[in-house]
Amino acid sequence: MQVTPGSKAKVVGCAKDLNPFSVRLLRYTSHPSDSRARCGLPYPRFGPLPIRPRRENADRPCHDHGAGFSLGGCPSATGGVRMPIDIRPVPVPEALGTPAAREFESSAELGSRLERANWGHEDFAYSAAELLAAQRNDRHRGHAWIGAWDGDAMIGRAGLEWERDAGATTVELTLGVLPRHRRRGVGSRLLAAAEDSARDLGRSTIVAYSDHADAGSAPAEGPVLHAPDGDAALPASVPAAGFAAAHGYDLAQLERISSLTVGGRADEFRSALDARTAQANAIGYRLELWTDRTPARLVDAYAAARGRMALAVPAGGITIDEEHWDAARVREREEESLDGGRTLLVAAALAADGAVAGYTELELPLGREFAFQSDTLVVVAHRGHGLGMLTKLANLARLTEVAPERTEVYTWNADENEHMLAINVALGFRRCGLEAVWQRR
Repeated sequence: MQVTPGSKAKVVGCAKDLNPFSVRLLRYTSHPSDSRARCGLPYPRFGPLPIRPRRENADRPCHDHGAGFSLGGCPSATGGVRMPIDIRPVPVPEALGTPAAREFESSAELGSRLERANWGHEDFAYSAAELLAAQRNDRHRGHAWIGAWDGDAMIGRAGLEWERDAGATTVELTLGVLPRHRRRGVGSRLLAAAEDSARDLGRSTIVAYSDHADAGSAPAEGPVLHAPDGDAALPASVPAAGFAAAHGYDLAQLERISSLTVGGRADEFRSALDARTAQANAIGYRLELWTDRTPARLVDAYAAARGRMALAVPAGGITIDEEHWDAARVREREEESLDGGRTLLVAAALAADGAVAGYTELELPLGREFAFQSDTLVVVAHRGHGLGMLTKLANLARLTEVAPERTEVYTWNADENEHMLAINVALGFRRCGLEAVWQRR
């Protein structure tokens, strides 16, 4: 089952998942920032897939110089020899810190460098431990990385993520090349390898992402791109737009990336929460909070609510595969978070019959000073009672109590998701960038 691209169905009360591994393709994108005030989203967690290795032909013309052939590499601008670029799968090790883990760890290190190039900081890079955790807990969702190597150095990578359900048709894709190695065709070769892998998986649709930090309050000059839904605009001049168009990808959605300062607001959150809790209790709802592991008595109800998330988010022009959730998948995701050193804070609103009427999650990566706002959902039958604000306030109040060192929260929402954006604005979230979602036509 899929969301129909371009559907105009009005969906409210939900926010797109970070899982945070929502993905980013075309990391050719925006201008670097030197401030944490500019925020973005982390790369998804990917792992092994049988991928056809691609090695640059030693007898291929050196396009950067326009003439001649090279046996073993192209001449560099300084007169040396530039070695051929290898495109090959990134093997997944049994453990980190071993010789077998070198390439996998290099991929994580590259992710940090790509984040720094794109945003001016590494806040949104995933550690090798987090990436490996996804490989160990992948029964429901597959992952793969492909690396581009210049000698012993990884200079680019592409990643794939997909639902393992037999009815799924999409692959989500991320791609990045270090700035100094761009304009050499590396990104195009990584994309071709990733598309080959998607075909090998039998997937007909590729969805990809790019991050774009806000340059300031001034409106963009020149032509802009608009998604099928929402009012946000992306400058047509960003490199990702040209790269996407050249390879047959259209802009399908724009998501607003936002940040919230929570430091010093504990009393404010607690006071607002107390008032909201009293209102919810009066109409038959109660709050349930947990950390890391869902209580056994709630795991089935929580799985039922999570299963609604993928198809409840505003889709714009994106094809989204249905996600099938049960207690086993909830436990697998919890294990993945724990294996990667992430803490999960969950706040749920329960109806009188024990069903999860709404929930929200915060993800706390190990050793960081921020948190990621992940899923937020209010089930359709329970909307209109302020449960989205209730659960978010509950988690924010708890965050200030259990992890006061985490002073920022990051989230993103479809630009057309007016209801959830209104809640976030009321809480104090401020936009700091856009995520563009591209789909292969």
